Amino acid sequence: MKYIGAHVSANGGVENAPENAFNIGANAFALFTKNQRQWVSAPLSKKSIDLFKERCEKYGFKPFQILPHDSYLINLGHPEDEGLGKSRAAFLDEMQRCEQLGLDRLNFHPGSHLNKISIDECLAKISASINLALDKTSGVTAVIENTAGQGSNLGFTFEQIAQIIDKVEDKSRVGVCIDTCHSFAAGYDLSDVKGFTEAFEHFDRVVGFKYLRGMHLNDAKKGLNSRVDRHDSIGKGLLGEDTFKILMKDPRFDNIPLILETPDDTIWKEEIERLRSWA
Repeated sequence: MKYIGAHVSANGGVENAPENAFNIGANAFALFTKNQRQWVSAPLSKKSIDLFKERCEKYGFKPFQILPHDSYLINLGHPEDEGLGKSRAAFLDEMQRCEQLGLDRLNFHPGSHLNKISIDECLAKISASINLALDKTSGVTAVIENTAGQGSNLGFTFEQIAQIIDKVEDKSRVGVCIDTCHSFAAGYDLSDVKGFTEAFEHFDRVVGFKYLRGMHLNDAKKGLNSRVDRHDSIGKGLLGEDTFKILMKDPRFDNIPLILETPDDTIWKEEIERLRSWA
């Protein structure tokens, strides 16, 4: 079964996210468990945690249908000790918030070398950062999102993701989220059957579908291999509808959260209905 939703608002408290997802006809959703633009946020209150769990139960959202996203400030491969320390502390806090909410995965962008260290050194720091967070939490999988490769961001090739996973000690608690826009911008041509088939055969060989824990469904404003991360609404970008029609019919993408991060939230309900009609 396909579980389709969007990255919904948690304004006013995380407990509002399940309701916001239900209101757009979603059977999956993503959320930030804290303000994504701040290093430190107030702890989750017992009231918020209880209400979040109650509403997930009310609207039929189980943990495998929910893909929380960490703060954009975090860089688990930061080349400098201060930035790395802050990032690791913030990431652990995010993992602990997921634990408190009964969630089983946390999606994150792997990190950036900032042109100060080698790619290999940065990828090793990311793995070490994941290990530290896994050691201090339980039940939550760290889900690496592939990037567009903009600037000095890593994780834009499946080989880089595999290199991160290789040094993660508990492989049962590491996973991957594939963003369709990021993949296209990084040079994986998902826009037709041939390109889509080749890209995911390559993903399976290099990383493995056993690690896939979620997807972000976004069309792309910028071209193939542009290395520019600009999302577009489904069918309105350079990927076009065919990518999503192929994906929705492919059983390898069943039973994971398929999350819209498209720019026009006023048409998310319509986009979810269209995606569902292609399944």
